[in-house]
Amino acid sequence: MKHLANPWIHGLASYEAGRPIEEVARELGFDDIDEIIKVASNENALGPSPKAIAAMIKASKKMHMYPDGACFYLRQALANRLGVHMDEVLVGNGSNELIEFLGHVFLEPGTNIVMASDAFVVYRLVASVFQSQTIMVPSKDFTHDLDAMLEAITPKTRIVFISNPNNPTGTMVDGKALDRFMAQVPERVVVVLDEAYIELLPEDKQPDTLKYVRQGHKVYVLRTFSKTYGLAGLRVGYAIAPKEGIDLLHRVRQPFNVNAMGQIAALAALDDEEFVRHTRKMVVEGLEYLGRSFEKLGLSYVPSVTNFILVKVGKGRPVFQELQREKVIVRPMDGYGLPEYVRVTVGLKHENEHFIHALGAILKGSEKP
Repeated sequence: MKHLANPWIHGLASYEAGRPIEEVARELGFDDIDEIIKVASNENALGPSPKAIAAMIKASKKMHMYPDGACFYLRQALANRLGVHMDEVLVGNGSNELIEFLGHVFLEPGTNIVMASDAFVVYRLVASVFQSQTIMVPSKDFTHDLDAMLEAITPKTRIVFISNPNNPTGTMVDGKALDRFMAQVPERVVVVLDEAYIELLPEDKQPDTLKYVRQGHKVYVLRTFSKTYGLAGLRVGYAIAPKEGIDLLHRVRQPFNVNAMGQIAALAALDDEEFVRHTRKMVVEGLEYLGRSFEKLGLSYVPSVTNFILVKVGKGRPVFQELQREKVIVRPMDGYGLPEYVRVTVGLKHENEHFIHALGAILKGSEKP
């Protein structure tokens, strides 16, 4: 069928996701998958919110019915929590679907997007699908250089993507820097603030980006239930934007795009403040342990504000492959132009210790003549 496809499809790259535990077990012949530690995809090591689990069990007998296509109750709860109107919220099948919606609405051949060079690679992949150019702006100390991103905007720029906190570096720009950027960005450009990890920070550390929505800026704020609330397997994300911007996304949204179980779980998880506090505590303690351990191993790393950390191990992909043999899955970073690094998710205490022990043994072995 290749000769029937649009010619430009053949040049598209595929996204390399964190490898599933089952796939690694099959490949390496491991019988007990419970012994494999996956710290590759920034999932919540605590699992799903307990309130979400209870709600899913209760609702399981109704999964023969189509979901609420409007996500009414979840949008209502989000609007009340965030202090916006329901018409300023749209729920998607994870943030990735929302990024694709943005491509449908704003991108076409001859346009471009602006993003940081080491930000979430999906922005570039989606732009490619719509034959839109990507302008990659070098980061400064692994952090978005907003001044340079402003300078990179051209008359053909449709979207500027800002991942904050940034995946895969774990860094972020503060509210003052965002204010300066938003005050200078051209009116004809849409700004997308991808805040997938924002709830992992204490509330006093979270920039107030929703004010840009209330002020009517051409902005989309993207968030998700995958990380903080532990619902990555259900794929529930949401966008907050001025009503006009949300209306545009609805025009390219398919009916029933968010499954019923995901809506029910997300609604329950949104009210689980105790779980959020527990998650934040685990992240802080895990980052401190990993940082100390990297220093003892003589490894440099990028200080992180979220539930993953970027560490320089030399040859990232060979280390990634060796770690799999030690039943540890991390994420190699050569796809992000960082071949000397791997990205590691903060796990439970025993998972962090297992990873460090395995990494230390691999590095020690590589030093032998």
